[in-house]
Amino acid sequence: MDLAYLRAHPEQLPTFMTHQRIRETPVSGGDICAASRLTLDDGHSVFAKTWPENAGRPVPEGFFATEADGLRWLREAGAVAVPEVLVALPQLLALEWVDPGEPSREAADRFGRELAELHRAGAPAFGARWPGFIGALPADNTPDDGPWTEWFARSRLLPYLRRSVDAGALTSTDAILVEQVIARIGEFGGDEPPARVHGDLWPGNLLWGDDRVWLVDPAAHGGHRETDLAQLALFGGPPHQDRIMAAYRESWPLADGWRERMPLHQLHLLLVHTALFGAAYRDSVTRTARDALNGTGRATVDR
Repeated sequence: MDLAYLRAHPEQLPTFMTHQRIRETPVSGGDICAASRLTLDDGHSVFAKTWPENAGRPVPEGFFATEADGLRWLREAGAVAVPEVLVALPQLLALEWVDPGEPSREAADRFGRELAELHRAGAPAFGARWPGFIGALPADNTPDDGPWTEWFARSRLLPYLRRSVDAGALTSTDAILVEQVIARIGEFGGDEPPARVHGDLWPGNLLWGDDRVWLVDPAAHGGHRETDLAQLALFGGPPHQDRIMAAYRESWPLADGWRERMPLHQLHLLLVHTALFGAAYRDSVTRTARDALNGTGRATVDR
């Protein structure tokens, strides 16, 4: 199988993998899926993601199709580097291979400008035309005209707060704290029309190439551009974060109060973490909720 054959017959990839007709090398692929580098007969490499056999449950319906739709939508903007989707099947996703490089100031500057351009591409509504996932959890992508604050509370905070409490990762006292943030969400300001966002832009979803930054593993949808920027500051932040932010703000200045809104935006992804991974992220959720209520804009959560 070479790249031309793969493009013409993507449905054949699982058969070739099952019968070991392609050289397969395991690579790092995140917390949810198994990932591998496939070397084709013509020397091209492909990045493949599959649902782990030991996951204990079948792949959620539409899981890989959702990621493929999001990648294509981000790529359509012609702004940030996004790997091409080569194969999107119910059981796997195969993408263009990107050779990793070293983080550089030049790539950070370029990425800041390109991320602003991606956000400027916009979206017809909050949410998306495809069903959503973030990690292995469903995300409500029902298109919504907003305002952003109401949509964010209803579709990005409350569902994961409920899941976290039901799973025992957050206590009723913790829930009351987060509910206070939700009750006051209209006071934070910053409403904007929907931007075209990655939606899960923690630093691990940046792939540093030779001369630019690539976006991977999206939960793409129409959302608030500050959400991407706030998520980027989590878990220690990426290399050259200050240069990314400076280039972004030079390309598209942020509205007043954006620093104070950072914890509000971060709360979504941290609630996803308590829903997915349990009480290990409880303190991060409660600290971030307090920061949001206090307007401190602090963004220092470790992963």
